[in-house]
Amino acid sequence: MCGIVGYTGTLQAAPILLDGLRRLEYRGYDSAGVAVHDGERIERVKAGGTVAGLAEKTANGAALHGVCGIAHTRWATHGAPTDTNAHPHLSEHGLFAVVHNGIIENYALLRAELQGEGYVFRSETDTEVVAHLLEKYYDGDFKRTVMRTAARLEGSYVLGVLCSEAPGRLFCVKEAGPLLLGLGVGENYFASDVTALVSHTKNVIYMDDGELAELTPEKITVFDRTGREITKTVSHVVWDIEAAEKGGYEHFMLKEIMEQPRAVKSTVDPRIRDGEIVFEDFDPSSEELAGINRLVITACGSAYHAGVVAKYVIEALCRVSVEVQLASELRYSDPIIDGHTLLIVVSQSGETADTIAAMRECMARGARSLAIVNVVGSTIARLADHVIYTHAGPEIAVATTKGYTTQLAALYLFAVWYAKRLGRIDSARYNELVEGIRALPGMVQRAIDLNVHVRYLAERWHGHKSLFFIGRNIDYAAAMEGSLKLKEISYIHSEAYAAGELKHGTIALIDEQRLVVALCCQEQLFEKMVSNIQEVKARGAKVLGVSLEGDRRIFAEADDVLFVPRGERLFAALPELIPLQLFAYYIARENGCAIDKPRNLAKSVTVE
Repeated sequence: MCGIVGYTGTLQAAPILLDGLRRLEYRGYDSAGVAVHDGERIERVKAGGTVAGLAEKTANGAALHGVCGIAHTRWATHGAPTDTNAHPHLSEHGLFAVVHNGIIENYALLRAELQGEGYVFRSETDTEVVAHLLEKYYDGDFKRTVMRTAARLEGSYVLGVLCSEAPGRLFCVKEAGPLLLGLGVGENYFASDVTALVSHTKNVIYMDDGELAELTPEKITVFDRTGREITKTVSHVVWDIEAAEKGGYEHFMLKEIMEQPRAVKSTVDPRIRDGEIVFEDFDPSSEELAGINRLVITACGSAYHAGVVAKYVIEALCRVSVEVQLASELRYSDPIIDGHTLLIVVSQSGETADTIAAMRECMARGARSLAIVNVVGSTIARLADHVIYTHAGPEIAVATTKGYTTQLAALYLFAVWYAKRLGRIDSARYNELVEGIRALPGMVQRAIDLNVHVRYLAERWHGHKSLFFIGRNIDYAAAMEGSLKLKEISYIHSEAYAAGELKHGTIALIDEQRLVVALCCQEQLFEKMVSNIQEVKARGAKVLGVSLEGDRRIFAEADDVLFVPRGERLFAALPELIPLQLFAYYIARENGCAIDKPRNLAKSVTVE
């Protein structure tokens, strides 16, 4: 959620740190700050609000002198988003500055202990206890001080630490949050996200939980939690900073919607070779698969909705029981998981805290795990037994688009591959399904081309205060994601319902002020959907139909229509979401919303 950046080298640090913060703005934040060692002491500037406000306070970094520093964007958890609560936090006498992502769960006990010893707290944050602990334990040994402090902390935390008595040196610590190190020539970096680093270096080290690192301009040294030096693999980032720029689009979200044909192609094409589905990172043995009798999919938010779609597809093709659970609930449910369970973990960032916790719980009970993630080297990717990377590229807008559709593409590939391995489909059906997956990038482009009128529909419907999305079977799963897209960027209340359930109470809310979005892309259920459309229209609602291209029956029922290209029925949810993403985007644009950075939301939710 929060973003951190650290730099040590020969150049003025503050402008580099501010540039890193700008590239982390998409993650969501409400305040920002920077601290630089000027050669004698630590200079710090903080601002409630935007990185632009922080840049203004510091003359874009020029007012802060020094070649080593740390910076932070904060998403408030403890205390309001004010200048005082913004990071970095200083220790009692300014000896240490610290930035922190995550939550210190035992901060109240530590705060009471430190206050009893005379330490004065100036903020409401949990992070300030870290700064005071560092000063309490300081004995002249920077590394030992950081280790002793980290040993007192409980919860999730990524720390970046600056010491006034150690010019040119930084320490960072990782425990249950994203952190990577960037290697340069005569300069080194740390950050919570690779987007903060790729304009400076593409050589990175992904840190694991319990590790700490010392950075100087000349080298990076990584240690385990006992202080023993360890060797880490250097990875190379394959995309450049242009991939994270708007490229002429008004918003990142619109750019990423339009990138989906390429993104889905990047997910699909490398996995289909000579008509066969082949995974480079997922090739379990026949013995391992033979022991699986149950699949559990766990995720949060849009990734959960992708899992709901996958349940319909996997069960239809493989005839295997699939359970889909919200990760935030699974970890506390005392789940019935054992060595015969394949856990499929879905996450764009690979750093979602609830998903990581659920994954660890299930693996501790013996489950085998398959991760479907976008970010190479992320925590979930490294924890999993097997990984299918989506190769979506960087996704900057908080509301996921190509992250979701590439997850669906990966899940479709898995479903068809698994069905063949189980012998549940014949060669003809397998070939038909493979061709259906291969056609998806073109279908996504066709879905964009079919719905150029969506902006005019947004002009018509943007004033509605509450909407319902309805559908059946796979359409219902797609409705869940369509509804979420609308509510998270337009702030309009929206709910998704299985169409047959609407009449069991919720239809009491249907009146002439209501717009109902009816998804009708499962042809075998079209007449059932017509009945549901007629039910809501009889109560005064307006209906926006979502129907297959060329199916003119919808015009007799709906007030307006969005179109979806025809293809394999089981894969309809992927192209079906494209017009719904566009509808949400243009509604939010009409309402003047902050589309890329919607209020109260963060890109990667790294706290519970």
